[in-house]
Amino acid sequence: MILVAVVSVGLILADYHFNLTAPLRQALSTVVAPVQWIVSAPDDLLEWTEDTMKSRTDLQQENEALRNRMLILEAKSQRLASLSAEVNRLRELLNASSVVDDSVLVAEIIGVSPDPYTHQVVVNKGSDDGIYVGQPVLDSQGLFGQVTQVTPLSSRVLLISDSNHAVPIQVNRNGVRGILVGIGALDRLELANVPDTADIIEGDLLVSSGLGGKFPPGYPVAVVSSIVHDPGEPFARVEARPLAELNRSRHILMVFRKPAAGEKNLPAEGAGQPASTE
Repeated sequence: MILVAVVSVGLILADYHFNLTAPLRQALSTVVAPVQWIVSAPDDLLEWTEDTMKSRTDLQQENEALRNRMLILEAKSQRLASLSAEVNRLRELLNASSVVDDSVLVAEIIGVSPDPYTHQVVVNKGSDDGIYVGQPVLDSQGLFGQVTQVTPLSSRVLLISDSNHAVPIQVNRNGVRGILVGIGALDRLELANVPDTADIIEGDLLVSSGLGGKFPPGYPVAVVSSIVHDPGEPFARVEARPLAELNRSRHILMVFRKPAAGEKNLPAEGAGQPASTE
């Protein structure tokens, strides 16, 4: 053992001073290197796999977060588009109110009658706001209907398209008078008992005549859409398209009609009774 130790020390000193074993170490390194690579390969592969899986998980989480954020932004964008459209509608309503001679109050539709045979809506203004039975109602495009029922906080409005509703009108072009009645369709009205020789043509604007005292004169109601002359019949069949957006308007104008000379306060008298309160 002592001899081995002495030889070992001698070799170490010789290699330190004369670098005698360098070729041997290089040869051994060349032989051992592949073995070391093979031995360490499983650990390297495992580490690479973990890094890859971790990166994929991170990417999946990031994609999920971005997808959720995109959905939120899309929802906000849709809401923004809805608000923009509502602002445009309110702007149209404001423009309409500026040309109305009578006082008006903006109301919001908060309910629609579920009965398919009646065309009625509920608005968020009532007797506490001065609303009265028989009060005319407009939207930004034309005559919308009239109030048929009032509570302190809300009111029920009968649309001009309801089959129980009628409004006196006149042709804006020549003053020919008539009665425009609802037929239960939101996109069509009918002129009642129009003589076959009446001077009415397609495209004529029909405005309220003011006769009967329920509706102020001059408000646009409808445009004549079709005229049918039946041979041998005394009356022509005249249909008109309502100008008011009966199934779209969200905000409407409650019109406080100015009393005519000698006429008492309209709300106190009820401004006349509507065609129907059903």
